[in-house]
Amino acid sequence: MLQKLRGNNEKGFTLIELMIVIAIIGILAAIAIPNFLSYRTKGQNSAAVSAAKNYYQTAIAYFSDTESSGTTVGTAGAPSYTVDANIIIAGGTGIDDNGGVLGWSSNALTFSHSKSATTYTLDLNGAAAGS
Repeated sequence: MLQKLRGNNEKGFTLIELMIVIAIIGILAAIAIPNFLSYRTKGQNSAAVSAAKNYYQTAIAYFSDTESSGTTVGTAGAPSYTVDANIIIAGGTGIDDNGGVLGWSSNALTFSHSKSATTYTLDLNGAAAGS
């Protein structure tokens, strides 16, 4: 049948074949793009939660290594903590030598990814809860 449409010497694709391929690509894109955006957002939120947990664990490790009392680790973290450029740490004053989050009730220590709207608050036990 396609030979009748193309003639004897014509090579290439018919307009209908090209339109079907474009329609299939459009359907696949309509499915893939929302999934990609959702996975990207989940990844950004996981990075913020991970940063909060790493911040807390690094501060606790710093206090156990230095055995210093009456000191705090500020929002920049302990000396061995590396702040990710995409993570925003705000609020609070840090963590004290007992592992408590300072200023938790009035000005919570929060972590968020620069490209995500979700903010995670570090609670008194070092767990991150989203809002």
